[in-house]
Amino acid sequence: MRPDVLLKIKEEVNKQFNVGSLKVVKYSEWVANIVPISKKDGKTIGIETKPTRRTIFRHIDTLVDNTVCYSLFSFMDGFSGYNQIKMHTKDMGKTTFVTMWRISCYEVMPFGLKNAGAMYQRAMVTLFHDMMHKEI
Repeated sequence: MRPDVLLKIKEEVNKQFNVGSLKVVKYSEWVANIVPISKKDGKTIGIETKPTRRTIFRHIDTLVDNTVCYSLFSFMDGFSGYNQIKMHTKDMGKTTFVTMWRISCYEVMPFGLKNAGAMYQRAMVTLFHDMMHKEI
């Protein structure tokens, strides 16, 4: 790989280690190679074992209509919230990937997993069910 791509991958992996999303693995049955993907904003994400599906916002027209009477809007940062869903111990090994520096796996649900978006949505609905359709 090109040195600039390796540097971006190392930065992303270190960022995820620093926030506690990853841990070092010594032995694993599953190991995926890194596939660098350049995004429009210039960032490179390091791991993608399968193509991700786009998130569909349900009832977006209702959400927009409900904001009309408010003068202040707040948006949640999905990175921190999304990375709070812990992986089941037996499934952590299935998220293992290898870099030049170490073998790692996710301790929390990574965005690239097939059902991660649906799992996150269920968790948010469970946590905030009493606030739905009252505040945004």
